[in-house]
Amino acid sequence: MADKPRILSGMRPTGPLHVGHLEGALENYLRLQDECDCFFMVADWHALTTGWVDVSGMRQNVLGMVADWLAVGLDPAKAVIFRQSKVLQHAELSTLLGMLTPVPWLERCPTYKEQQQEMPDKDLSGLGFLAYPVLMAADILLYRAQVVPVGQDQLPHIELAREMLRRFNFQYCSREEGDGRPAPVFPEPQARLTRFPKIPGTDGRKMSKSYGNSIELTCQGKELEEKVRAMFTDPAKARKNDPGHPEGCVVFAFHGVYSQAELPELEADCRAGRLGCVDCKRRLKERLAARLAPIQERRAKVSEAQCQDVLKEGSRKAALAAEATMTDVRQAMNLS
Repeated sequence: MADKPRILSGMRPTGPLHVGHLEGALENYLRLQDECDCFFMVADWHALTTGWVDVSGMRQNVLGMVADWLAVGLDPAKAVIFRQSKVLQHAELSTLLGMLTPVPWLERCPTYKEQQQEMPDKDLSGLGFLAYPVLMAADILLYRAQVVPVGQDQLPHIELAREMLRRFNFQYCSREEGDGRPAPVFPEPQARLTRFPKIPGTDGRKMSKSYGNSIELTCQGKELEEKVRAMFTDPAKARKNDPGHPEGCVVFAFHGVYSQAELPELEADCRAGRLGCVDCKRRLKERLAARLAPIQERRAKVSEAQCQDVLKEGSRKAALAAEATMTDVRQAMNLS
């Protein structure tokens, strides 16, 4: 796979995966694993940046995430699936990058202030939360990833990783032939937005477990019906025959993902007052149920032992690639 572009992406094991993960990331992973040299990471250290107080569910969340990945179709024969905390070079490179990263760079990161405002019940005063982008940069650079699939909200972190890389190369690597320093260690990573970079939650905000607005991959039957029924719709469409405004409706945003062939008809009927919100939600519930049912069926067949084996072998492969990078980093910084 040496001639294929290297990909690094990961998710935090903070609870059950939802359809935002499925359409915003995992569908992209499925395509990439056939086209690229892929490393997919269970980012358990990242989960601690906002969830360090209660770690009681960490083990189950890690294994559950891998089970969901396998059920969706990720294949450990095609991609390296590993656990971040089992590859200690992530911590080593994060520490070294932290030496050259100015604190104001981190404080200016948009998600730093946004998450503080949006998660007031969390203690986000720790260094780990502030330095989250440094660890993320280490994750990417450790595997010399050329492409990083991300959602819209992660773009500032990719740019920050590039800034750290440029500073590292300027300080420690050769800028002209014969200056006695090693060649640049890292390629510059490029972000790749997913097909659906932002999936709304049932309340219109970004779908997130921490906001309580998510639809989990395990959701079915009555639970799924209730979640769809609770979705925000056009407040100006009080009655079925009122003309609607689909551009401001969460249900219509979901139809944009799950009912693409019917989307022009749905939009026309909504605007003309021929389609009521109740029927619109019923159709969406049917599409969601059809999308999730095969995944749920496969998920029931994935064992805990299978997930553990996948992580053990994947972490071994990841550690080999990580150590090759760190050998060059240590040499560049005269730490070898």
